[in-house]
Amino acid sequence: MRTSITALGSKGILWHTGSENRGERDIIAAMRILDGLDLAGFIKERQARQVRALRQAHKIFPKLAIVRTSDDPRIAAYIKLKQAYGADILVDVDEHFVPQAEALTLVKTLNDDPSVHGIIIQLPIADPTQTEELVNAVAPQKDVDGLGKNAVLQPATPLAIIWLLAGYNIELAGKKIVVVGQGRLVGAPLTRTMQGMGYDVTPVTKSTADMELVLRNADVVISGAGVPGLIKKDMIKLGAVVVDAGVATDKGKLVGDIDDAVRERQDLTITPPKGGVGPLTVCALFDNVIRAAQTKN
Repeated sequence: MRTSITALGSKGILWHTGSENRGERDIIAAMRILDGLDLAGFIKERQARQVRALRQAHKIFPKLAIVRTSDDPRIAAYIKLKQAYGADILVDVDEHFVPQAEALTLVKTLNDDPSVHGIIIQLPIADPTQTEELVNAVAPQKDVDGLGKNAVLQPATPLAIIWLLAGYNIELAGKKIVVVGQGRLVGAPLTRTMQGMGYDVTPVTKSTADMELVLRNADVVISGAGVPGLIKKDMIKLGAVVVDAGVATDKGKLVGDIDDAVRERQDLTITPPKGGVGPLTVCALFDNVIRAAQTKN
């Protein structure tokens, strides 16, 4: 038996075990981390330049308005993150915390305000039964979350996932892609977008009868179900690409869909527990705000 080891850099090791014996196949194990933070830094620098150009050359001052109706402390944390990011690239971020009964009127006011370029309804709202009405009330050209039925901009999280895969040169053509979860923020729009790009995409949910079998045949698994530990170590094909875009709460902690044991495998290309899709989702949101502001130029 001969064994050779080749370093891949700080993110992982590639080891190749060969054999002279016919019938034994080579095994390649190369953990690769899909680090969204690395890519986000480059995107943020580019966005800062774009905003400076809008402000200095065209006197356009990009502004995002966030409509919030829930007092969930996690939502407050998400908004602070967006405000901090906006401050870094000189995009104004206004939070409008209102009773839900006033939200529809507020959205209409923001639609008519020429100083506002992007509007998001911060989900979940206090009464989720009104979600559809509120997101569809946002003017399509200002719908920077891309959630309304007439939205002209791509939803932020699916766009972030596509950026992440492209940034690490993950080849998708000819691959079997499975999207777990079909929610309005991640799974459903990502499935539509990737199918529209011509990729072989199979949507599944946690209730799909043969979910485990479908997963084991997938070259790329993208999960946004929001179910802690839904995807186990033995459900993933050798050498697969795994993107965890799920967000759930488990014992007071924010967690994803991928069980911790999955990351013990050395053969996967996978997002880290933190810093995978999340940083790029914020980038994608602000990219949409900048695009919306540029249409005013």
